[in-house]
Amino acid sequence: MTRPTTLAFSMLALALSASLHAQEAPPATASEWGGIGLLQTPTARMAADGDIAFTASHNSPYSRYNLTMQPFPWLEGAFRYINVSNIRYGSTDISGDQNYKDKSIDFKVRLWQETRWTPDLAFGVRDLGGTGFFSSEYLVASKNFGPVDASIGLATGYIGNRGDFSNPLGAIDDRFKDRRPIAGSNINDAGKFGASNMFKGPVGIFGGITYQTPWDALLLKVEYDGNDYKREPRRNNLNQSTPINVGLVYVPNRNIELAAAWERGDAAMFSLTFRGNPGQAASSAKPFDPAPVRLKQRAPAKTEAEEEARPQSPAGTAQAHGTEADWESIARQLRHNAGLRIEQISRRGSELYIDGYQANYYHTAKGMGRAARILGNGVGDDYDWYTFRTTRLGMPIIDTSMKRDTFESYLDGRATEDDLRRSTEVSVPADVEREVLYTQPRKPWGGGYSVGYRQNLGGPDGFILYQVAANFSGSVFFKPNVWLTGTVSADIINNYDKFRFDAPSNLPRVRTDVRQYSTTSDVMMPNLQFNVAGRLGRDIYGMAYAGYLEWMYAGVGGEVLYRPMGERWAVGGNLNYVRQRDYDQHFGLRDYSITTGHATLYYTFDAKERVVGSLSAGRYLAGDYGATLNLARVFDNGMTMGAYATKTNVSAAEFGEGSFDKGIYFSIPLDTVLPRSTRSRATINWAPLIRDGGAMLNRKYSLYNLTGERDERFFYDNIKSAAD
Repeated sequence: MTRPTTLAFSMLALALSASLHAQEAPPATASEWGGIGLLQTPTARMAADGDIAFTASHNSPYSRYNLTMQPFPWLEGAFRYINVSNIRYGSTDISGDQNYKDKSIDFKVRLWQETRWTPDLAFGVRDLGGTGFFSSEYLVASKNFGPVDASIGLATGYIGNRGDFSNPLGAIDDRFKDRRPIAGSNINDAGKFGASNMFKGPVGIFGGITYQTPWDALLLKVEYDGNDYKREPRRNNLNQSTPINVGLVYVPNRNIELAAAWERGDAAMFSLTFRGNPGQAASSAKPFDPAPVRLKQRAPAKTEAEEEARPQSPAGTAQAHGTEADWESIARQLRHNAGLRIEQISRRGSELYIDGYQANYYHTAKGMGRAARILGNGVGDDYDWYTFRTTRLGMPIIDTSMKRDTFESYLDGRATEDDLRRSTEVSVPADVEREVLYTQPRKPWGGGYSVGYRQNLGGPDGFILYQVAANFSGSVFFKPNVWLTGTVSADIINNYDKFRFDAPSNLPRVRTDVRQYSTTSDVMMPNLQFNVAGRLGRDIYGMAYAGYLEWMYAGVGGEVLYRPMGERWAVGGNLNYVRQRDYDQHFGLRDYSITTGHATLYYTFDAKERVVGSLSAGRYLAGDYGATLNLARVFDNGMTMGAYATKTNVSAAEFGEGSFDKGIYFSIPLDTVLPRSTRSRATINWAPLIRDGGAMLNRKYSLYNLTGERDERFFYDNIKSAAD
């Protein structure tokens, strides 16, 4: 037995003998591939629901940069870039001395959850839809024994390259006995799911333990590696004197993991993981928000006889006691304290209507609660209900009605959250006759400055090509639903001097001219368009637009959406005639034009773990026809993790590297991290490649997003924020 192997087994024996000193199960930590695991190999464990982690690791010649997401308790997804230090990316006239970069996507699914007698069981795939250089399929089980978490698994492909025994599926079909080697010579193979190679080839055994040492912050990992490194990508084989890998993981808190290991008997590995859980994060403290107003005590509710004795107005509504409310002052307070941009205040009997939209608070219930306090102090006792009508761009979206007495009882503890829920109604805006009490003077224009960031990641020119720009966006409203909007962008700093590579294309260059659009001008006009929007029926919305619709295309188009109230589904469609813009993004146009559009079905899978999906079918910018599937987990706080894929009638060879369009993304409400309430979001989208197939027009407005307040579940899931 080699010296490193003897040392490893000695450490393992020491760890097991010390188990009485620590009985807590070790936490789930990242492998150097990003997902929860040991060192080189995965385990069946999962991170906490809603977790996001970034792991950077180095084990010569590989440096791995991994982003891992946990959209469900039972599903882990990851994508990564791998830098191979001893192989160049390509020709030196484009890539210089840049090292080769490989991109890949992984997933792992828990099949069985651990019980007293049975282990966690998970199935996973590594390098799905990438080059396939590191592709592998595996089944792994994990069981906890006090301070020890033990795992054992079987793998085909990279993780099991040692091939401890022949593939049992070979008894069914000889094609499972061998795995086709991936030489990487045909770039069009990159990006395929590689189903033709899955579960094929010899099977390797892997596994090991994680031991919780008596020092809570320190873990010991001992691993049996299923790979012998004799079949590395690009014939970049490595020496391995022992299959035993040993490492230490230092976890000072749940957000940081530091690991160091000795692998293959002759190589050091170091990794750093930053971990957070935005999916379960509560909103951060808001020291810069105004405090909610204190609700004044009201006189006890009057009896029915007393109510009948009150004088009535000619319209049949009760007269308020004292002077009429100061509606201008109330509107001002609603704007500054409750975040409501008021358009109109009106009444219908004892029901007070507030027309406008929420501009500050991510949870509309929070803004409503603050507004109800202001109204309770400022209006008479003859109002029993408050109805907040949300309007966006002149379109009524939803009516949310709150019973005044129940809300005030909820604030002082005399009513429960269930009482509040039952006394709150969400309904379609109805055309009813109302007495207008106040109309907000309309401000016909608005705008603001922002800093923009754009990047191209993982190209042969450089690993990161970036641009930071100063943006000014503004809108002029001719009517609430008729407006002109635009953006001017000026370059501040970039490294686009490295941007020399134009991706090859077998299709019209509808997206791959990104280099020219990025480098031709320092001052650009990404958008300038005229818009008209309207509510066409009870549940039907429409919009028409014309102008410079995005940084690459100008044209005209329209969208219609049918979103019935109380349903999980909606359907919509858009149709556009567009022409390609000049590279400088000023006013000129190029020769290429196309009619493009899609029909889309939206559906919310209304289970405990909420999934929102859409399926769009139609014609894309390159003239290809196909469909795009988008699925996302939406957490109660609005955090979203999703993935999409597009397949059209363009073959993999015509599409080029990547074979079809795909990507993953996550979107975080900034309200969870900023010290002031905001409805803004930060969205990170990762697409392995920019190609011309499956390319959609990037429209500025989406009717489905504009009507987002029709999502009743999100409102009720966060109704308790009304007391904030």
